[in-house]
Amino acid sequence: MFLHLGGYAVIQSKDVVAILNYDEEDTSLHTDNFLAHVPKEDVVHISEEGTKSVVITDTKVFYSPISSVTLKRRAVQGHDSLHEEDDPV
Repeated sequence: MFLHLGGYAVIQSKDVVAILNYDEEDTSLHTDNFLAHVPKEDVVHISEEGTKSVVITDTKVFYSPISSVTLKRRAVQGHDSLHEEDDPV
């Protein structure tokens, strides 16, 4: 399945390591340190509208304008719909 992160950014759901809520003023020290050490070429800012979540994959870190709750719901719904197709009727 694919996960739409906002704008033109779409990734495979299986590549997601973590989806984090993002608030510049209320982010933990550990998260700030991790994000500060990600090489710039591995960071994708999807929109200039502001960041609501950070999506971490093995190769990239995406700053998304879509909330972590919405992204999680999209990922779960996509996963659930796959299993519904596999269920016999």
